[in-house]
This record gives sequence, structure tokens and C-alpha cells, in this order.
Amino acid sequence: MAQDLIRKRKIELLAIGGSAGSLEVLLSVFPLLRTNLSFGILIVLHRKYSNDSSLTDLIASKTSLMVKEADDKDGIFPGWIYVAPADYHLLVENDKSLSLDFSEKVNFSWPGIDVTFQTASEAYGPNLACLLLSGASSDGADGLMLVRQNGGITAVQDPAFAEVSYMPQKAIDRCEPDYILNNKSIASFINSLNDDSD
Repeated sequence: MAQDLIRKRKIELLAIGGSAGSLEVLLSVFPLLRTNLSFGILIVLHRKYSNDSSLTDLIASKTSLMVKEADDKDGIFPGWIYVAPADYHLLVENDKSLSLDFSEKVNFSWPGIDVTFQTASEAYGPNLACLLLSGASSDGADGLMLVRQNGGITAVQDPAFAEVSYMPQKAIDRCEPDYILNNKSIASFINSLNDDSD
């Protein structure tokens, strides 16, 4: 049943959002991802101001996929991971390119997860999947609700397995996501989004 939901559409983008407690989960997941992913991945983590690229380098050390810090006008390519920079919101434009926005914080955070989820949903519609991980704010819940309304796939980390359960629980309460994933099933979920028809 769950697999049927994925097979009904071609996923072209996966957006992952998280805050406190989510980086550790991602670092355990990245080594398990397929090397031939048919979609791009956006990583949006609440971050404090930082001039360096240590987060991007850390993620790159855990995967053979291409990893870069997202920049204005970047195209989104299959098998690439784009990391939202600190101090900006990461937007997805209707032409499916990326842009950076320096407007006010959303849910007290840069980058805002809702902002990325919502703009990605407007650009990709049913061809989008979004995953929300551990965190201490309600960021991401409204974005997931729009993704669901537009026919995309929504998933959250099981609050029972999250270091900070508030963020995924808020999303569950608000939008009834398609998938609630324990930590060991996150990599399998991401790999299952792959289009194997090519």
C-alpha cells in the first residue's frame, strides 16, 4: 500500500528539513543511499550564522553523491544534495532552480523549512517528497500540509525516535503525513523514491 503511493508518481525532488537532533540522523542515513538517485535532495537545517562550509563538507564525507551549498540560480540535478546556507531562506523557483532570500526569519529561523517546502511544492506538485526530522519548533508543519494538498509525498521521523519530538509531532497533528518513519527506515524510504524505470 505504502509502496503503491510512491509508484503512482515520479519523484523529482526530495526536501528534508530538521533542527535540533536531526543532523546525527542524516549522517547515519547518507552512507546508505543509492548512488544512482533519480532526484535531487535539498537539506534545510536550522543553523546559526556561519561563514564556513563545514556542514557541507561533513555531509560530503558521508556520501558518494555530489554535495554543494545551495546558491542563487543553481539548477537541481538528480543525485545531487544541496545544503541550504545559514542566514538565508532557500526557495525553489517555478523553473525548478534555486534562489536565496534574505527576508525575515520564519519560526525564528534561517533557513526556514516551511519556506522551502512550500516553494518546492508550488514548483513540483505531486513530483515532490518532503521529510521532516527532529526539532524543537513547529517549522515544517505548514509546508508539509501544502505538499500534501498538492499531491506530494509527506513523511516525518517518528517522534518516539526523534531526539527532540516536538517538530515531527506538530507535523503529525497538523497534516497526517503519509509516512511516519523510525530511524532505521529513513534510508529505505529515500531509496524507494527512486525511479527505476530508466
